[in-house]
Amino acid sequence: MFAIMQLIGGVILSLGWIPQIIQILKSKSVADLNLKSYLLMLLGISLMEAYAISLAVTGVGLAFLITNTMSLCVVLLVIILVLKYRARS
Repeated sequence: MFAIMQLIGGVILSLGWIPQIIQILKSKSVADLNLKSYLLMLLGISLMEAYAISLAVTGVGLAFLITNTMSLCVVLLVIILVLKYRARS
């Protein structure tokens, strides 16, 4: 039951980044985004990813690994977009 709750909650948290990504792609503007904040989030999620992998290897925490990997990917995508659109400014 808790694994399902983790999976649903993690998917919701990961999908929460989608409106930001869409806004960046539509406006092609990242002027108000702070790259350092996203880099710190990436660092934190990366550390949690290492923990999630260790849990998954022992046979528990697969839901945590899946949702954490999703979060890692979307934050990395935001960072890539910030770097891409800042270079154009």
